Amino acid sequence: MNAHASTARAEPAKPIHIGEHLREWRQRRHLSQLDLAGEAEISARHLSFLETGRSAPSREMVLKLAERLDVPLRERNVLLVAAGFAPAFPQRALDDPALKSAREAIDLVLKAHEPNPALAYDRHWNLVSANRMLAPILEGVPAKLLSPPLNILRLAFHPEGLAPRTVNLGEWAAHLLERLHRQCEATADPELIRLYNDLRSYPLPARTGPVHADNVAIPYKLRHNGHVLSFISTTMVFGTPVDVTLSELALETFFPADEFTARRLKEMQPRD
Repeated sequence: MNAHASTARAEPAKPIHIGEHLREWRQRRHLSQLDLAGEAEISARHLSFLETGRSAPSREMVLKLAERLDVPLRERNVLLVAAGFAPAFPQRALDDPALKSAREAIDLVLKAHEPNPALAYDRHWNLVSANRMLAPILEGVPAKLLSPPLNILRLAFHPEGLAPRTVNLGEWAAHLLERLHRQCEATADPELIRLYNDLRSYPLPARTGPVHADNVAIPYKLRHNGHVLSFISTTMVFGTPVDVTLSELALETFFPADEFTARRLKEMQPRD
């Protein structure tokens, strides 16, 4: 992971001019002015004028460029404000009545996934909700590590958390760090960058080697009550969200990677 160290650093103070924002996002996406202008169906000259401040973009142009640059909704609001416009995307608390249907959908997915573990977390990997199968998995973890806000990545890496129970810790930690690094690159979120650098400071074993050819995904192997449980995971996000909170919410669902794990999870399932 040393190759990533140079890119995972705190960002400088945010520029105040919309053109500087646009240039930063374009460079972050490794696009030339000509590339972005072509995707946005404008001239490279006009884009250059927008970036240097010689021209002021319309609200529609800001949103169009943000869409082409795949800027997160939270940062699209920043772009709009920098250009002198009101934010376009609301940011509500998850318990807001307007998000009732989204909360119900989350609860439905988590509940339906039992007896397999599933959880929901926010943009900084803080636990939002989980189904009943998470509690048996976390048995024996010190209470101080489970108090809110519970950061699931810190829990996975902490020497008193799940790290000593993770059989393939080197492989799994490298996988999580790579995911987090991609998220840092995509969002430029300073808190995520700090989290990435903090996690890299934990004492971790080296990755033992490439994933076996028979594997379809990197497994998560957890030692639990004298047994090794093996999982594969998938991540789900809300499609085409227009709310900042929903756009930053992810659901992680774990599936048994072998028959033994499937049987053990059924035995561990809390009774109604």
